[in-house]
Order: sequence, then C-alpha cells, then structure tokens
Amino acid sequence: MDNMQGLKRTHYCGEVLTAGQTVTVGGFCDTIRDKGGIIFIVLRDRTGVVQLTFDDTTDRSVFEKAASCKSEYVVLAQGEVRERESKNDKIPTGHVEIYVTELRILAKAKTPPFEITPETKVNEELRLKYRYLDLRRAPLQQNLILRHKIAMCAREYFYENGFLEIETPMMMKSTPEGARDYLVPSRVHHGEFYALPQSPQIYKQLLMVAGYDRYIQLARCFRDEDLRADRQPEFTQIDLEMSFVDVDDILDITEGFLSRLWKDVMGKELAMPIPRLTYTEAMNRYGSDKPDTRFGMELQDLSALVKDSEFPVFANALADGGSVRCIVAKDAAKTYTRKEIDKLTEMVKGIGAKGMAYVRWVDAEPACSFGKFLKDGELSAILNAVGAQQGDVVLIIADKNSVTLPVLGALRTQVAKRLDLIPAGTFNFLWITEFPFFEQDEETGEWLAMHHPFTMPMDDSLRYLDSAPEKVFAKAYDLVLNGTELCSGSIRITDYELQQKMFESLGLTEEEIEAKFGFLVQAYQYGAPPHGGLGIGLDRLAMTLAEADSLRDVVAFPKVQNARELMSGCPSPVNKADLDVLAIRTVEED
Repeated sequence: MDNMQGLKRTHYCGEVLTAGQTVTVGGFCDTIRDKGGIIFIVLRDRTGVVQLTFDDTTDRSVFEKAASCKSEYVVLAQGEVRERESKNDKIPTGHVEIYVTELRILAKAKTPPFEITPETKVNEELRLKYRYLDLRRAPLQQNLILRHKIAMCAREYFYENGFLEIETPMMMKSTPEGARDYLVPSRVHHGEFYALPQSPQIYKQLLMVAGYDRYIQLARCFRDEDLRADRQPEFTQIDLEMSFVDVDDILDITEGFLSRLWKDVMGKELAMPIPRLTYTEAMNRYGSDKPDTRFGMELQDLSALVKDSEFPVFANALADGGSVRCIVAKDAAKTYTRKEIDKLTEMVKGIGAKGMAYVRWVDAEPACSFGKFLKDGELSAILNAVGAQQGDVVLIIADKNSVTLPVLGALRTQVAKRLDLIPAGTFNFLWITEFPFFEQDEETGEWLAMHHPFTMPMDDSLRYLDSAPEKVFAKAYDLVLNGTELCSGSIRITDYELQQKMFESLGLTEEEIEAKFGFLVQAYQYGAPPHGGLGIGLDRLAMTLAEADSLRDVVAFPKVQNARELMSGCPSPVNKADLDVLAIRTVEED
C-alpha cells in the first residue's frame, strides 16, 4: 500500500464544483466501473461524492492501481477537474469529474457484510454490529452533521446571551430522579457507590446559589430504564439554569434559541411566539400533555348532551364522575370498515379502556353501535353537536377522565396516521404549562409528586398544599414538538421553610431529607436567588429535525432495546480479580 508523503488533501469530494483547477481528494471507493479502456471510480467522503476518471492517456501505473481498487478501499487522488461529458443533475458534483494524474491506495478493504448505500433494507442488527460501516452511509452522516450543527448553534447562542458553560460531575451521589440510577462502585470505599447523573439538576441549582447566574452545559445523562424508539440509556441535554427569573423569562430565552436554530440550521423563519396551553387545556383538547398539533381532530365532550342517556356505558361513566368524549374522523367511513373499527376497539382495550362506542355514517342512515338505547332525535343531536356529516366516523370513549382523555389522545394519533393527516416537513412547537403538582395513586389514594421535589408551586396554589392537593399546580413547563416532548423544566423552590414543607407533603422523613438532599437544603440557608431552568433533549431534537424514525439514527453508537451495544458487545463480564478489588461478588458466585 502507498503512503501520503508529498500528497495532501485540498478539497472534500462534495466541494469539487469548478472545472480547471487541480485538486487532491481522499475518501472511500463507492462504486467502480471498469469499461476496459476507461475506469470510473465514485469517491465518497462525508460531504458527498465525486467521479474519478482514468483513461488510455492516464499514466499506466496509475491506471493499473485504479483497476486494482475495490469497494471501500481508501484512496488519495490528485488530478485536474474538468467538465463531464455525461452530466448527472442528481448530485452537486454531477457536472464535473477529476482526471486523475496520481493515485495512492492508503488502505485495502475486505468485502463489507452489506453494501454501503444511502437506502438499505439490511437488518438493523447487522448494521449495528458493523456500525462503523453503517455510519459511512449518507443519511446517517447527514443526521450526525445536523446534530453537530444544533450543538454548535446552542453554544454560540447561549454564549452570546451571557451564559457560562460549566461542567458538572459525571460521578455523583445517588438521588431520586424518577428512574433507576446507573451505579459505579468505589474501589477506595468498599460497599459504597457513585451514581451516573440522570441530570445535573442539583449541581446546576447549587451553581445558582454560588452566584453563576446563567449556566449552560451540553450534559450527558444516564437512566437505567426500559428503552424504546425515542429513548436511550445515555443521552444529551442542552441544559440551562437562570437566576432572578420567572417562567416567562426562561420560555423567552428558549424561544430565542429555537428561532436562531431554525434560521441558522434549517434556513427557515420560525413563527414566534410559540403557542402555550396549560396542562388542563391540552388534556381536554388533545388527550395528551404532548399533543401533535399538526392536525385537528380535537376531543369533544358529549357529557352534557348524554347525561340522561339510557346507554349504561355512558350513564355509569357519568355516575362515577367521569365523562363521555369523542373524536370525529372526517371522511373516514370508507377506510374504517366495521372490521377496522373492531381493531381500534381492541387497541383501546389494550391501553385501559373498557370498550369503544362508535357512529359510522356511510349510507343515508348512520350505523350506531349504541343505537338501540337512543330515543328519537338523540343521535341527530349528537352528530350535529360534534359537526359529523355523512362519510365521517365518530369514536366515543366513556370512563373516568384518567382513562377517557389519554385513550382518546392515543386514538387521535392512531387515526391521524391511518388517514395520512399528518403533514411532513411541518414543525409545530407548543409550550405546556401549569402541570398538576401531585397525582393520585388510584389504588392507594395517596398523592404523589409529578415532578422533582424542588419544583415551585404556582403562587395561588400554595394555600391548597394541605387541604386540596388536586388544586395545586406547578411552575413547570414542557416544550413539545410534533407530539414529542423536547424539554422539561420548572422554577425551583429556594425558600428553606417552603422546601421543608414540600418534603413533608411528599412524605419524606427528616432522615430521608438529610440523607438525600442535606447538602442542597443546607445551601439554601446561605441565601439562594430565585431561579429555574430546563433541559432540551438534544437527541430528540435532532431526531425530529432529521425526521428520523429512531434515536438510533442520530446517535453514533447507540444501544438496542435490551441496552446492549452490538458492535463492542457491552455490557460484558469482568474478571474475578477486578471484582475482588471492588469487593463485589456476582450472584453466580454465591
């Protein structure tokens, strides 16, 4: 194989656009066409491709090297850029080619286990096993470059707005954050463990106490929980905290970042300000605290209209303090046959509903699943009230609100996908504010915190802390994009006495408070400015902007659903000697 001596890359492949210049490019051999007297090699790097050309006027030794090249060989080529005879308008460099005068083969390659092409039907497990090859494919490279641009834009924007980038520890005290910690055993202190941070929450609050009033970090976070398409055990947050602020200040600075991001990275103007809905409004209208607002089909409340209904399902739901609600799928009657509606019924049963009522209006007379319980004119009144017309389908859930709302929310999304109502290339942001502070365990009746224990209640909710937990709302907010939660944040409690009261409301004992949060509570006694913040999920933001199907498409070396990384094979066993140093014995040894 050759070396690089005397030859340095001057251009990326995708930058070779102008004829008449001499360039040197390096990359992987993508495709090779040997026509006998002429050889074409498409060379690929992360910016794109360019065609290398060798013919009967090429130096013989250079031509023979070209003839020996195979797919994925790494080469360096120098030559003159000239106009192509056969132009390709599908790629930026399709009007030029490099007539090669010098060629170096820097590394040979075995035949890859799959072809390196933009689109592939290769099993994902195989691609993840050879992730370094999969990452050569243009779509993944474009995704990772997009992610890089988002990170760069974030740093530039927050630096310009007076934020300090400060790193927080990767090994910290284990504290309750809502998920299971990843633990790191201590060699020095046997039987004691560090935790990998689920977020830098406590540290960034302490930075506010310390006087660093605007903090930013691209923070690595770790949560030992079951995975899914939009979740990884390790992820990155654009994490920020601000002092002397309230909710509006934090939302405004975040909107400024998003506006900058859209302009610099997406090349578009983002409509501002971002709409806001309270949690209660979002649940009532969309059945979700992270609704996709790119389409309508909002929930409608039939409770008042059917309060005297003889249909037992409706009557029982209302008697138990629940509601009867529906969505109207416009022009869906042909798509949603009786068989398809039965499938939807099974779906909603699988997520908590007892069943689903419906009206399917195909012919002059609509088919109604509960028609035998209706009096004359009642069905017409329902259809008129919800704006249903011939060709539509009305899907109805009746239950307690904790079931009715989220089930209809899931049904709304499912139906929209089936009817192809969700426009591609559209980005709808939405702030969700004023979350409930507590949620009630339906089995025990106990009121539990919905947020971390440092979240500030709304000012007008404080009086209900002891008497009416259901009336307590939090200065908490989420940013939603196209039905995906991008970030979550809140204003923090800084008053020592209020913080103690909140711990008590959450059922924490003095010993638990001291063991878990003692150092933070103590810090508040030395003066803490009002502060709050949020963390924007960088991975989810990149996934949404790239319109990718999974976080794995925007993470360089992802884990699969069982939290294993297929390329390196981690997690993996550790030899007994190393465990002995840590005073750890595995279950298998016992």
